[in-house]
Amino acid sequence: VCRVSIGGDVANNTITAIPGIEVGHWTNAEAATGVTVVSFPEPNQAAVEVRGAAPGTRETALLAPGMSVETIQAIVFSGGSAFGLGAADGVMAELAAEGRGHPTPAGPVPIVPAAILFDLIVGEAVAPDAAAGAAAYKARSGNPVTLGSVGAGTGATVSKWGGFESIRKSGIGSIAIEVGDVTVGALAAVNAVGDVVDLDGRWVTGGSWVPTPAEPAGSRENTTLLVVATDAAVPRADLFRVCVRAHDALAATVRPAHTRYDGDIVFAVSCGDRRGDLDALGEAAFAAVAGAVVGAVEAATSLAGIPAANDG
Repeated sequence: VCRVSIGGDVANNTITAIPGIEVGHWTNAEAATGVTVVSFPEPNQAAVEVRGAAPGTRETALLAPGMSVETIQAIVFSGGSAFGLGAADGVMAELAAEGRGHPTPAGPVPIVPAAILFDLIVGEAVAPDAAAGAAAYKARSGNPVTLGSVGAGTGATVSKWGGFESIRKSGIGSIAIEVGDVTVGALAAVNAVGDVVDLDGRWVTGGSWVPTPAEPAGSRENTTLLVVATDAAVPRADLFRVCVRAHDALAATVRPAHTRYDGDIVFAVSCGDRRGDLDALGEAAFAAVAGAVVGAVEAATSLAGIPAANDG
């Protein structure tokens, strides 16, 4: 993983190494839930690909090929299951107050795709609301992203397919990689039914991939949320190739991934004018996503009685 130097002496190897990208968290540790907002410079182009069978999303149809609006203002990841989609309302309100959004005769309409994960069985059954989303947006900065059990990753867990005794805490992970003059970054909120393994084959949780005959713990309530961004100029049609490689990395590091129990989703955003080779960008996205997924588990801390993987 390459570290990106900011200002010559401060290392930032998270998604905010890409100029103009800011990330903010709102965390409720007592309820074990939260919100993470990624704000993007404009103009930009965005795409999305959903491969899990149980997604919870908002504004994803607008990111399909041929749709008329290409620039987004922010992406929201939230806990709270479908209730958490309301967190995007608060982000929209803050953006509108700043005059950011798609221009219309009635004023700017912020475009804020959102996706949620299910954390209602961890801690208290509380869902982030519009105020939580607004707070996460106001907390945004271009500093290195705070990782682990924060924001949308506060109540995130993995390794549920093996039963309740195997569950481990997860959270937020983020990595940025340089490819020549271009930077590719990924941010992940990892809440998977499967186990996590790094690209060297080291099991971070679990230790084998043997299907269990029992229904997984919290079986139908899982999702890994990913955003991949670059300062390279990439048209929307080509961003879908970046989404493919990002999902490849998810499948390599979460076993099993893309199940009927998961709502796995990748957003890809181009927010710069640098020139980069599409295949090289795809490989950087693969590496960044893999690092972000593993980092989300390794940076997590125990919460609500659920141990972290690094607890031993």
